[in-house]
Amino acid sequence: MTAPIPRDIPDLPAIPGIPALLHSPVPATAVMSPAPRPLTAVFRLLTALAATAGVAICLMLGSPTRVLSHFTIQTSILLALVFAVSARRAWTARRPLPSGLIGAVLLYATITGLVHHLLLANQASPFAATAPVTALITGDATPSLWQAIADLILHTAVPVAALVDWLFLTAPGRLHLRQASGWLLYPMAYLAFSLTRGALLPPGAPDRYLYPFLDVAGHGYKAVLGNALLLGLAFYALAVLLVAVDHARPSLIRHRAKTGFRLQPPVG
Repeated sequence: MTAPIPRDIPDLPAIPGIPALLHSPVPATAVMSPAPRPLTAVFRLLTALAATAGVAICLMLGSPTRVLSHFTIQTSILLALVFAVSARRAWTARRPLPSGLIGAVLLYATITGLVHHLLLANQASPFAATAPVTALITGDATPSLWQAIADLILHTAVPVAALVDWLFLTAPGRLHLRQASGWLLYPMAYLAFSLTRGALLPPGAPDRYLYPFLDVAGHGYKAVLGNALLLGLAFYALAVLLVAVDHARPSLIRHRAKTGFRLQPPVG
């Protein structure tokens, strides 16, 4: 006969001398390594090359000092560098670039496309350019095929490619609202640069003010600062919209990570 099992079993005392479990020093990549994404890498490399080509065409057509002073050119150079590095990371299965940097480049590229199509190339806009927009960058008012190509690349193809990469080739939910105000530091710095540059150049210089809505000589400081305030609010609203869409959109990336383990069929 066996003894009856008591209803109340007292807790066993803790065994002294047993150390607490330590954090495993094995990195996660040793168990699950990310897979290369060659198609993403090729797309980003082609986008970087397109932005570089657009900047190179403008440099061939105009003075480097004038060309490099434009927001479009500076944004395209930044985008080319970021997309080139991001392409290498996608090819070699490394971690993506920081989300703050990706969001900033995306915002600047979107601003470039929207300002071009809504303000400069739109004849209904009060700031519509009287010459081809690329002529504002190069200083050459004579229309040419190269200007048309650079215009298409920098103001349409590259911004659209940046949006496509974000929507279809980048994991969602990485942008944050706290980053939006930091993204506006560069547009604010560019405003200060543009106004300072215009104040230092002699009156009547053809490239004194690079954008019609920042033309102090034609509109005065009060109107220009008002334009800058409205544009700044619009840029911040655009940044908030990008963050909201980033958290609402579904993930279209197929993860094919390799765990290093292979399941075996059951024995017997």
